[in-house]
Amino acid sequence: MANSFLDSLTLVRQNTPLVQCLTNSVVMQFTANVLLAAGATPAMVDTPAESAEFAAVANGVLINAGTPSAEQYQGMTKAIEGARKAGTPWVLDPVAVGGLSERTKYAEGIVDKQPAAIRGNASEVVALAGLGAGGRGVDATDSVEAALEAAQLLAKRTGGVVAVSGAEDLIVSADRVTWLRSGDPMLQLVIGTGCSLGALTAAYLGATVDSDISAHDAVLAAHAHVGAAGQIAAQKASAPGSFAVAFIDALYDVDAQAVAALVDVREA
Repeated sequence: MANSFLDSLTLVRQNTPLVQCLTNSVVMQFTANVLLAAGATPAMVDTPAESAEFAAVANGVLINAGTPSAEQYQGMTKAIEGARKAGTPWVLDPVAVGGLSERTKYAEGIVDKQPAAIRGNASEVVALAGLGAGGRGVDATDSVEAALEAAQLLAKRTGGVVAVSGAEDLIVSADRVTWLRSGDPMLQLVIGTGCSLGALTAAYLGATVDSDISAHDAVLAAHAHVGAAGQIAAQKASAPGSFAVAFIDALYDVDAQAVAALVDVREA
């Protein structure tokens, strides 16, 4: 198949999109390093006083309620308001939704505010659609295949793209379903790889918003970039610590041609 969706990788590096990350405290530094390595610019602006203003000048916004405080919930709400007013694409990462009542209620309250993309594991996506009770903490207990119906429901409900991460990633929009096989199991042993993928998704959406690349293809390309980098890193690393460093390096080094050679994409 044609790999024109990977043109968005070039646009990320050309446009250096500014990504506002309202994310959990455990992954902030790793997420910032992933964005920088990929070609984007991170900004961890998450206070209620500044979030709306910054979302209006950012190219993309990540909303990740991994370790939320009351103040961060307020900041997230303000950032979404600012993003929607300015037309800035925002990404929802529904971390552990379904398993914890407060974040589930919050995510259910913002899912209709038209996120450009939702990115989560299978259990998070199933729970967000109201079809399940969530996983085991941040770990999925549902298969990616089992999340297809939920992803399609959410895509129709929001008008955006829904990405389900797993051994094989699933990318769904209103009229399209794409499967992506890439990555390496070592990605699961480094904290922040999934959360940073949400930030990178925002970067890809922001970099391509004025191009002829669809949001579906931009989200697909972000996942392919991470998957290919994971494969390259696994070939060089012997354990999670060295993998984390090799992964950042691979995000920086890999080009679109190499990504295309390392991933398997099929349309359903």
